[in-house]
Amino acid sequence: MSRVYSARSRAIEPFHVMALLARANELQAAGHDLIHLEIGEPDFSSAAPIIAAGQDALAAGHTRYTAARGLPQLREAIAGFYAERYHHPVDPQRILITPGGSGALLLASSLLVDPGKHWLMADPGYPCNRHFLRLIEASAQLVPVGVAERYQLNPQLINQHWNSNSVGALVASPANPTGTLLSRKELAALSASLKLRGGHLVVDEIYHGLTYGCDAASVLEVDDDAFVLNSFSKYFGMTGWRIGWLVAPPDAVADLEKLAQNLYISAPSVAQYAALACFQPATLAILERRRHEFAQRRDYLLPALRELGFRIAVEPQGAFYLYADISAFGGDAQAFCRHFLETEYVAFTPGLDFGQHRAGQHVRFAYTQNLQRLQQAVERIARGLKSWRPDAL
Repeated sequence: MSRVYSARSRAIEPFHVMALLARANELQAAGHDLIHLEIGEPDFSSAAPIIAAGQDALAAGHTRYTAARGLPQLREAIAGFYAERYHHPVDPQRILITPGGSGALLLASSLLVDPGKHWLMADPGYPCNRHFLRLIEASAQLVPVGVAERYQLNPQLINQHWNSNSVGALVASPANPTGTLLSRKELAALSASLKLRGGHLVVDEIYHGLTYGCDAASVLEVDDDAFVLNSFSKYFGMTGWRIGWLVAPPDAVADLEKLAQNLYISAPSVAQYAALACFQPATLAILERRRHEFAQRRDYLLPALRELGFRIAVEPQGAFYLYADISAFGGDAQAFCRHFLETEYVAFTPGLDFGQHRAGQHVRFAYTQNLQRLQQAVERIARGLKSWRPDAL
């Protein structure tokens, strides 16, 4: 029987990298030594204090629903983190605990964007952001950005692309796939530009904490009315726990709580109790050591890829990605990625997963492997470039 499913389900694209990952896993199961640089997940397991806190929560029977906004003590801990790290007070009442950063995005998009309306977003950017908008019958207005813009939106681009269906902008700092940041001054300029139009500013700060040689500014330091998406997945290393948060203006909290009650009831209870351990000094010390290791990886892989001929004109300041232009080698990014997967057993991501703007000329490397594995990957890539034939595939 042939079934017809919803137009929205057909419009939402899959992660193209997942097909590549499936093939990588097949090759690995067949005995090949795969080096995975394709998935944006830290290679470290959750820190020991976080695991212990989760085990304690299970032993204590903390397995029931929490309030839709989340555990009060976790919201207070996050507010304390803002006060300590950003020197900016945030009322815990403005914080909602969500099932991962995705849950925060679902709440914000459901609250702010009506069907037929759109947010402006940078292209390239994280694909799920635009897909969530399609889910609620809205859309993303993708704005092409490149080296000149450091892959970020700015007031000039807002002016150029804003139209009658625009209701706001979603930016990411640090950004996936490029690792670039928005400074405090740039965030303030974006905020002012959007307020002139009555638009909302939503900032993805999911990679905060993972910056190298600088600190990321929170948009809340310059715009207390902005919406902030964050997560325990990246810096805090809790990917599989599915726990994140949303900071919203006070007048939005009641409607967001209502949405949370209906969409997912509450974030995972055990994960919330485990996340309390993230702010302990012992845990933060572990996380800072891991950040230092990520910095070492970036500082090795960035010049190594450039030396091979990859063009990475903007040095990433955060996250754990390098977004590389492969124009010097010719051919299409998807075929390029397949070549290295099948011949050298190194997996990285084609640009098609991140948008449309020059996607066929870009790939993303995730430096979520240790230095030794990165060195092996570079050796294999160097060898694979010698056998790469753009017109052969």
